Amino acid sequence: MIVLLLKLLLAHVIGDFVLQPKKWVKQKNKKKHKSKYLYFHVLIHALALIILLKFKFSFWIGILVITVSHYIIDLIKLYLNNKIKAHYLFIADQIAHIIIILIVSALYTNYKFDINIIYSKEVIALLLALMTLTSVSSVIMQLIMNKWKLDEDDAENSLDKAGKYIGILERLFVFGFIVLNQWSAIGLLITAKSVFRFGDLSKAKNRKLTEYVLIGTLLSFGIAIAVGLLFNFVIKN
Repeated sequence: MIVLLLKLLLAHVIGDFVLQPKKWVKQKNKKKHKSKYLYFHVLIHALALIILLKFKFSFWIGILVITVSHYIIDLIKLYLNNKIKAHYLFIADQIAHIIIILIVSALYTNYKFDINIIYSKEVIALLLALMTLTSVSSVIMQLIMNKWKLDEDDAENSLDKAGKYIGILERLFVFGFIVLNQWSAIGLLITAKSVFRFGDLSKAKNRKLTEYVLIGTLLSFGIAIAVGLLFNFVIKN
């Protein structure tokens, strides 16, 4: 199943990202089903599938299903462009394509999905860890750090909620490194963050700001390390 799935995913990536110029995207958004580039786009998907599957006639139903479903999904996306935010629409579009690819791949390999996998210790522990590192830890960080109110020099020029997302990403990276037992990579991550923040702290020459950043960083990394260690403990026992 893995080889077939990889081929189908590769065909999707080639058609949706590698061989789809921005000109085509703009024309599709403008003319929708009347755009010739929509049909060129679908044709590229079909050709990529045919080539990667070595022109085997036994796969023609799967190729047809993926090609037609791709056209329908893309058409729905085009007509929802002005009604749903672009990033949400993009995610939904890609998920829909991948679901079709997974179904076709499973049908050709007689793969049987065991629903009990979702309720396994590993999956439950992973979901709990990810939610803790994102939603739960963000609330904890906010509660602790809110006791200190500091205004950075360029606060008005910062991205909206950038600090929150940077914290989430760094905790996810630390968690991943611990699960993979790559502790040295955590040191590199801390160093990289220190280098980027050094300019702001030097410019501000503010001891309180330095202490604020240091507390936030250590707290964020501490939470991620604790969650990572607990996850490894649960998985191994």
